[in-house]
Amino acid sequence: MKRIYWIFIVLIGISVSCTKDFEDFNTDQKNPVAVPGDFVFANAQKALADQVASTNVNQNIWKLVAQYWTETTYTDESNYDIVTRTIPDIIFRTYYRDVLNDLKDARTVIAGEAAIGDEAAGAKANKLLIIDLVNAYTYNRMVDIFGNIPYTEALDIDNIAPAYDDAYAIYQSLFDKIDNAIANLNAGYGSFGSNDLYFGGDVSMWIKFAHSLKIKMAITIADFSNGTAQSIIEGSYDKGFAPGEICELVYPGGSNSNPLYVDLVQSGRHDFVPANTLVDKMNALEDPRRASYFTMYEGEYVGGIYGESNNWSNFSHIADPIQEATFPITLLDGVETYFYLAEAAARNYSVGMTAAEYYNAAITGSFEFWGLTSDDAAAYIAKPEVAYDGANWKQSIGEQSWLAFYVRGLVAWNNWRRLDYPVLNLPPAPETDDGQIPKRFTYPVNEQTLNKDNYYSAGDAIGGDLMSTKLFWDKN
Repeated sequence: MKRIYWIFIVLIGISVSCTKDFEDFNTDQKNPVAVPGDFVFANAQKALADQVASTNVNQNIWKLVAQYWTETTYTDESNYDIVTRTIPDIIFRTYYRDVLNDLKDARTVIAGEAAIGDEAAGAKANKLLIIDLVNAYTYNRMVDIFGNIPYTEALDIDNIAPAYDDAYAIYQSLFDKIDNAIANLNAGYGSFGSNDLYFGGDVSMWIKFAHSLKIKMAITIADFSNGTAQSIIEGSYDKGFAPGEICELVYPGGSNSNPLYVDLVQSGRHDFVPANTLVDKMNALEDPRRASYFTMYEGEYVGGIYGESNNWSNFSHIADPIQEATFPITLLDGVETYFYLAEAAARNYSVGMTAAEYYNAAITGSFEFWGLTSDDAAAYIAKPEVAYDGANWKQSIGEQSWLAFYVRGLVAWNNWRRLDYPVLNLPPAPETDDGQIPKRFTYPVNEQTLNKDNYYSAGDAIGGDLMSTKLFWDKN
């Protein structure tokens, strides 16, 4: 798919003629009193992509939790200390304030705009439905991080203590929201145009996004409600993304650089190296994607010991292209979708192809994304330790999807929690209540004081506000 390059719109002063009207004279003419809904939507898209991309230890440590990377000097976060930097608080604030609230404001503004004629009315309807899809994607990530969260009472400025909704009930509501978008999006009309930073206003791609999001969410709950998952996936399997199709944000650089560039290069810090968990596995498989993922150290790929202090100079580093200011961040794509469909086929859902066919296509798509060829992928898949194993499909899909989802830490951690593969390393000093790898993140500390009653009710409802508490869909 054609990548959409963009620049953020800077609102400049509005020139006006002189007036004798005292009220006009006392209005700040250099700042607009209302921002167009399209711009607010674009801002929400950027805030969401920034959160997905970031590796800042204050707000996004998924690449550490998934053991793609580890730390050099400060090892707190790779040992799952999420309290010292109040990481859950920052995640809550980022998603609710910077993404979901902007989506709400964009919806309010666009819903109030006049739409004269069929084309304008169709584009307006599409915009509102696309906002719903980004809203669903965002809430899905939050549920998968915390479990029960504020939903029906969230984003109400007059309610500073919203109740927490049941996580599965939120999933059901999000499925309904996505279904409504699929039923009513009309590719014959426009939408946000260039203000859509992901698809450039291409409604047909948003429809595919919606189906892929349904597949992603449905396979997540397969161990909890297999019948629901099967019905949803069988209705969408041939309508979502295929490998090569992607929802991404391509950063233009400069003041709008990928947060990875900001964290890894612009900061001047050397806080991360690839983790031995990942590097050792790829070395054992002689995975040719290593050159796209890492640099070499003295002619070899060498990962830092996960969770321990590592001298930055003595290990491989993150590959240079990933550290470019313009490196695109993937939110959802066909590779991810096909791994989910491989799992669906392994569960005997009727999804058009076999598990092995989806699995092979997903690996091939990953290779091609990272600049390798289908022949490279075929040679890799032919290795006995890579070839799809139907008797151990959770291991096959769990390991290969983890390798393919590099830099998408939250997606990889979700899959690990569901499939129990790959085998991850336990760091030396895990800051979890059970001394194991986290199964969820605890609620923000601020919630214990600002929303005390609802906080305790939510903790009780999920079995305790602990990092060891499994989410409703994590049944293994």
